[in-house]
Amino acid sequence: MPAQGRKNVHGKTGVRFKAAYTKSKYENMLRNVVTDLILKGSVKVTEAVARDVVKEADRLVTLTKKEDVMNAKRQAARFVRNIENEKGVSALDVLFAEVGPKFASRNGGYTRRLKLGNRRGDDAPIVVVTWVE
Repeated sequence: MPAQGRKNVHGKTGVRFKAAYTKSKYENMLRNVVTDLILKGSVKVTEAVARDVVKEADRLVTLTKKEDVMNAKRQAARFVRNIENEKGVSALDVLFAEVGPKFASRNGGYTRRLKLGNRRGDDAPIVVVTWVE
């Protein structure tokens, strides 16, 4: 039988029960999904993740409309991953060259969520997040 001691602390018995999915892991997952959205145009995620993806994607598109382009690029580069598409163009360049100008006359609502149904294994609601045409 393991030693009885305080739980969730470093000590005599070590850390027994630790949360598996931390805030930093969640933020990194969001960065990856938003970068995929920028590069591919659509992503399939759960409904809970889609809420945060839409929020961050809309914030990044709003950054592309700023007058101070260099500062906006720096701010966006803090969030978007440095990944290239098949043509060798980085996600940040796609965001500022293609996605941003497409929504120049629009004042928000750059993304769309379409419900697909539930996932088979755990019955989680699945959503497709795409850019609005």
